[in-house]
Amino acid sequence: MTTTLITGANKGLGLETARQLTAAGHTVYLGSRDLERGRLAAAAVGARVVRLDVTDEVSVAAAARSIAADGGLDVLVNNAGIAPEWGADGTVTDASGVTAELMEQTFATNVVGVVRMLHAFLPLLTRSAAPVVVNVSSGLASLYRATTPGEPGYAYPGVAYPAAKTALNMVTVQFAKAYPAIRINAVEPGFTATDLNGSAGHQTVEQGARIIVRMAQIGPTGPTGGFFSAAGRLPW
Repeated sequence: MTTTLITGANKGLGLETARQLTAAGHTVYLGSRDLERGRLAAAAVGARVVRLDVTDEVSVAAAARSIAADGGLDVLVNNAGIAPEWGADGTVTDASGVTAELMEQTFATNVVGVVRMLHAFLPLLTRSAAPVVVNVSSGLASLYRATTPGEPGYAYPGVAYPAAKTALNMVTVQFAKAYPAIRINAVEPGFTATDLNGSAGHQTVEQGARIIVRMAQIGPTGPTGGFFSAAGRLPW
């Protein structure tokens, strides 16, 4: 039995990923900052719940101890993320309005939180026969796309969110080189309708979760240190 932990999983892509992986036979831990919301979400998809706030060292350490006591971990899906530069009215804070505080807030969850999770759960993953890490990134992280007219994301004006996801991609590459026995990859789910973007995305969570689910099941012969969408490898 494959045991999987998904951060930020009480709704949106995380919850749908939990549903699909549970259906595929995984034992899934659904990480949620709010334990009661997490319980309700886990019950709906047949998963287990663990209280988890990736910005809180104590919370992450407690979750690692709990999952270790239950038997260990094979797959870590770093899904928790925020995009505070996206306004409720659909506007995006661009370079003229971005602040250090906005950058710090975004990086605290989307980058530092992932590193915190990796360090806490690597001892468990290294004991697995087929350890996998999936970092949920974004097509907006691609420097090629951001600098090539006509490419998806070229016209996106925001700074904090794409910068954080680009940093997450580098974290993915460097950890993959440091831990060659673990399959560690970044994925681009596509512009999915979730609370993160005020449901402005043009595809469903079922569609967006597919690449996450696929990469969570790659096994020991799969790729590592890559950046993937449903269509294949993406340019850095």
